[in-house]
Amino acid sequence: MNNASLAQRSLRHVWHPCTQMKLHETQPPLPIARAEGVWLYDLEGGRYLDGISSWWVNLFGHGHPHIKAALKDQLDRLDHIMLAGFTHSPVVELSERLGALTGLGHAFYGSDGASATEIALKMSAHYWRNTGRPEKCRFIGLAGGYHGETVGALAVTDIALFREAYAPLVRLAATVPSPDARLAMPGESAADAARRAAGGLKDWLEQHHRQTAVLIVEPMVQCAAGMAIHDSAYLREARALCDRYEVHLIADEIATGFGRTGTMFAHQQAGIRPDFICLSKGLTGGTLALSAVLTTDTVYDAFYNDEVARGFLHSHSYTGNPLACRAALATLELFEQTDALRRNAELAQTLDRAFAPLARHPSVRHARRLGMIWAWDIDEGFDGRPPQAGFAGRYARHALAHGVLLRPIGNTLYAMPPYVLDAQTAAHLASGALAALNATLADAGRTHG
Repeated sequence: MNNASLAQRSLRHVWHPCTQMKLHETQPPLPIARAEGVWLYDLEGGRYLDGISSWWVNLFGHGHPHIKAALKDQLDRLDHIMLAGFTHSPVVELSERLGALTGLGHAFYGSDGASATEIALKMSAHYWRNTGRPEKCRFIGLAGGYHGETVGALAVTDIALFREAYAPLVRLAATVPSPDARLAMPGESAADAARRAAGGLKDWLEQHHRQTAVLIVEPMVQCAAGMAIHDSAYLREARALCDRYEVHLIADEIATGFGRTGTMFAHQQAGIRPDFICLSKGLTGGTLALSAVLTTDTVYDAFYNDEVARGFLHSHSYTGNPLACRAALATLELFEQTDALRRNAELAQTLDRAFAPLARHPSVRHARRLGMIWAWDIDEGFDGRPPQAGFAGRYARHALAHGVLLRPIGNTLYAMPPYVLDAQTAAHLASGALAALNATLADAGRTHG
């Protein structure tokens, strides 16, 4: 079997995510046969460096032997048991570990990031109901925020492409200004822009706090908004405002958690503690689907009652799956065994040097990095016009032709590689990213020296 034949079978039978399927008439999906470390291999021997960690999930490389060994051992012991009325060692140990890392507890498990968002939103609204304030049921999100694509998560997702088709189904949250540092006014620092955005939150809460349950924030970087990085001052201001106006704060760390921003969790850079934290993606090192929501004793205690209806009756069939929990435990063990946060800081310096020619490219604006996230906004380079429609798709194809998996968000090119690059693979990623940009610009009749 070759790439083309499997791609055609896929198009006949598989509905691919986040895709206009008609585009595959000319751009068939690329079959991947196996993966090892930072590399993906197709059926014909082609290989591609996974520059976005397969949608931001793969932390320590594909097929890591420590995680594989843990999964094989767990499969011989217990594959699955419902968590309603039962428990097992992996879910208990993982909950203990996550509690120690976050300062929160009472871990509630789901299947993916969107389900974690819905769990946290429901918990907050139900908390206020249980404590005698059912009117506190409105949500707040940031402009450009993304928290998933299920109907509840879309309520706090402010990206029209994902939400508009389902608007009649969605109970929209209020939207307050984003602290995106790129929105700083002349003479403002990133911290100034963050505090100005927090002023917009303050204005809204002054008027609506009696009806507001919760604010949800992607701490330090709004990923789907084009890697919109903000100063930690916003989180400190938001925490203080939520305390003042009795509103919960959700830290959506689905994409930003587990070392991606330089600290284990992004909100820790602000020295705050949220009321809820949502975790997924890197939680299992990119092996199995799992999400978790952790919260405070105060929230948990509001559900602890003889009355069944006061309990949190949300559930998923695979809640707290033993295999997924064991993979998550192995992933957390790797952070300790490899001293990953310190090593990432060193690796980031290597990648900064490798990416320097890309950052200096005449078509790049707002070159930026936070931890192990790099981003560059692309424009025409000479006359300031935005790239022609389809830049992201054209760039992704050229990137694959140069042996790297990179998928821009609109006109934002970004890299979120696994934590196991070395100097050689870092150079391959950076040179491929630059070559793909030049090829994409050449497609549109633009050339650069």
